[in-house]
Amino acid sequence: MSWYYTPKPTVVPAEDIDASADANALRAAMKGFGTDEQAIIDILCTRSNAQRMQILETYTSELGRDLIEDLKSELGGKFESVIVALLMPSEKFLCKQLHKAMDGLGTDESALIEILAPQTNEEIKKIVDCYEQMYDRPLAEHLCSETDGSFRRLLTMIIVGSRDPQGTVDQELAVEQANQLYNAGEGKFGTDEEVFYKILAHASFDQLEIVFDEYKKLSGRTIEQAMKDELSGELYQALSAIVECVQMAPHFFAKRLHKAMDGAGTNDASLIRIIVSRSELDLQNIKDEYEQMYNKTLLSAVRNECSGDYKRALCAIIGDA
Repeated sequence: MSWYYTPKPTVVPAEDIDASADANALRAAMKGFGTDEQAIIDILCTRSNAQRMQILETYTSELGRDLIEDLKSELGGKFESVIVALLMPSEKFLCKQLHKAMDGLGTDESALIEILAPQTNEEIKKIVDCYEQMYDRPLAEHLCSETDGSFRRLLTMIIVGSRDPQGTVDQELAVEQANQLYNAGEGKFGTDEEVFYKILAHASFDQLEIVFDEYKKLSGRTIEQAMKDELSGELYQALSAIVECVQMAPHFFAKRLHKAMDGAGTNDASLIRIIVSRSELDLQNIKDEYEQMYNKTLLSAVRNECSGDYKRALCAIIGDA
């Protein structure tokens, strides 16, 4: 499967929105006794991010209040987390998630991988610039203080934007790179991890797709099979994520969503992060892939695992179609 799929969002710009009317409707939903949570869902879960930013600004300019602070005072728990996430620019939301993954005791390497592995150079630059603006600290510096070894070097390469631009392909180089990967892993005793992370962090996704095809011709095995035998730990997880995103990003995210809801308890942070951040990109593709992989809809899975306003908000973003 190629990464050249047609991205299909579930949240698209609403037609003819009236930011002033939406702002006043949101204020009305929070005034007086009780809160009209459904009204908040109906507005914020059906507008694009750009439209939500417009509502946010209008709320302040016309009502003299902070919409996010008003919502935080009325809502709570996971429902609040979804609604507040919707009211941030995408890169700001992801920066908060990166900071949360590294803040305090321990590091959530899985979240770092999920956020950084699929990003293009352009997207990474926005995240890097936003992170330093938000936290007055370079993202690279924070990552280096929380990770180590080959995993740290891979993440550093990703965030410094060393990947070739999309569309950069070289068939002869792909054959050479496939040979380098083989000689660094299957073709020798031990593994030269540096070759793996340098190629997978530098080559464009278009180039990597050709490299992986050449690898299979050369060794008779997929790159995934080779990496599973040759690598381990966070480096393997991160490189595996890159491979999956090259081949089909919706497959990668469908797996992450299933994992977030599988077994005892739900990883709500991952669930919210993927559904919100991919809603205007390719959440419809992810839904389709999820149903094909697990023989049930993403909507039904969320309904089974979540409850209350939190469930209703996620389902509104996911959509019925």
